[in-house]
Amino acid sequence: MEAELRHMMPMPAPPLPSATLELTHLAQIIQLAVAPVFLLAGLGAFLNVCASRLARIVDRMRKLEPRILDSRGEEHDRLLSEVRLLDRRSRIVSSAIFTTVLAALLISAVVILLFLAFLTGYRFGTAIALLFIAAMACTGLGFAVFLHETRLGIRAIQVRAHILDHQAEETD
Repeated sequence: MEAELRHMMPMPAPPLPSATLELTHLAQIIQLAVAPVFLLAGLGAFLNVCASRLARIVDRMRKLEPRILDSRGEEHDRLLSEVRLLDRRSRIVSSAIFTTVLAALLISAVVILLFLAFLTGYRFGTAIALLFIAAMACTGLGFAVFLHETRLGIRAIQVRAHILDHQAEETD
């Protein structure tokens, strides 16, 4: 009876050849690399937003420059103040771009180390973790700097009181 039951039980699978194990391990490494690659795509989209914002700031500065040279008095002071704010905002957006690009470089290093660990057998776990933490810190800093710039931009578009109080003259 026992002999009959042994024949009915499935046989254990033969051990996998080392090439199959290696491919399985490589597939796992690729799966681990997918999340950082998607993060890179998201950072690329964010960089596109930052670059567009910077371009608009630069365009506005260029538009105001000739007007500053032709203006006098209060109008000159107002335009000069606006250009100074735009200059500050451009430096802030540039900082957001810098920290975000740094985050992307760190994430790229994470992906590279994942594959190097597979290819060489070296253990880069601590380095990978530290690089990923640094990348997340840079990403968060880039977003925080961008948030600061958007708040400055909102303050810059406040309409002057005399425009809000302006009444159109009635025509006869």
